[in-house]
Amino acid sequence: MEEKAKKPFELDRVRENFPILDQDINGSKLIYFDNAASTQKPSRVIKSIKQYYESDHSNVHRGVHSLSIRATESYEKSRRVISSYINAKHEHEVIHTKGTTESINLVAQSLSDQIKENDEILISAMEHHSNIVPWQELCKRSGAVLKVIPINETGDINLDEMNRLISSKTKIISITHVSNTLGTINPIKKIINRAKSVDALTLIDGAQAVAHMRIDVQDIDCDFYVFSGHKLYGPTGTGVLYGKEEVLKSLKPYQYGGEMILKVTFDETTYNSLPHKFEAGTPNIAGTIGLMNAIEYLKEIDFDSAIDHEMAIHDYALQQLKLLPNLKVIGEAKDKSSIISFTIGELHPHDVGTILNQKAVAVRTGHHCTMPLMDFYQIPGTIRASFSFYNSKEEVDVLVSALELATEMLS
Repeated sequence: MEEKAKKPFELDRVRENFPILDQDINGSKLIYFDNAASTQKPSRVIKSIKQYYESDHSNVHRGVHSLSIRATESYEKSRRVISSYINAKHEHEVIHTKGTTESINLVAQSLSDQIKENDEILISAMEHHSNIVPWQELCKRSGAVLKVIPINETGDINLDEMNRLISSKTKIISITHVSNTLGTINPIKKIINRAKSVDALTLIDGAQAVAHMRIDVQDIDCDFYVFSGHKLYGPTGTGVLYGKEEVLKSLKPYQYGGEMILKVTFDETTYNSLPHKFEAGTPNIAGTIGLMNAIEYLKEIDFDSAIDHEMAIHDYALQQLKLLPNLKVIGEAKDKSSIISFTIGELHPHDVGTILNQKAVAVRTGHHCTMPLMDFYQIPGTIRASFSFYNSKEEVDVLVSALELATEMLS
């Protein structure tokens, strides 16, 4: 039987769904290559938030009036949609948070009574600050030891060194799925399997992965998977902590107050069941509904074709950038996502970024919250271009032209 031909990716139609892209900056059409910092929002997400505040706003859970019932139904539907999107076994394994950072802090704080002196926690040399500092603080409180899995010059994790570092003392391995600076896609299934051999817990930072590949937490078999809504075409201030049911049940609550309780007296408190045990206080209801609509939008488009298009843009950009004199790509792992970090000779990234902005090209410059990684490469920062399926090759050509201008002006 003949395979069906793939439908061409409808870039123009997709771009119409993102109203922010239809604007001029400094007299030129906006070109947005800062998607690793935050993706733009489709009209469906924006409209869903407006709809909630205009028609359905009320606090969720326990209310018996129509507005509260509608708000609660939408809020809990979001949990179901997210659960299905990442293939969680149970809906209550999905905890609503305000982002990746809170999700990691929640786990690190909630594990406080399980981590003891001389236990070991492993992270990698490419981690974002939000996957470094919470574990440093847990080590300070507990007397545990933080160990760092090294990387090589191409930006790949050194698996031999990882295997050497992992021992019976290892209690947690917290690793990024995709580096926000290098674009490296880590072999997380290998890492998780190795962790299981010593009964260590695993947390995967999926902030840079969830919008660029299909995520199946049951297949990955991690204990925790975390990500932010604003990097998944959803609103800021939203995020997800996925945790295996039995692991979440073993954790202490992270915050205390309303919603996360079952019964309170002045003598004692009984905590609520999952997922509410970890959702103290009034949540970001509108944002959570917006995140649900972002996922529904991704299900409506041909996601596989979108990712193929996105990587084609990345590959074209990499090819064109390498033609520029004195440009050095930082991190060229074999398995990459749609992120390119680079330097140009001795030019300061901020200066280059400022000139690019004059040509309406938005990139990110600096250390990208990975200062130890910058120390490894012995650079102050990089220029980072990160791509989405709404970008085009024509935009890449403008980027290259703007970089040539910046080089000429600053040299």
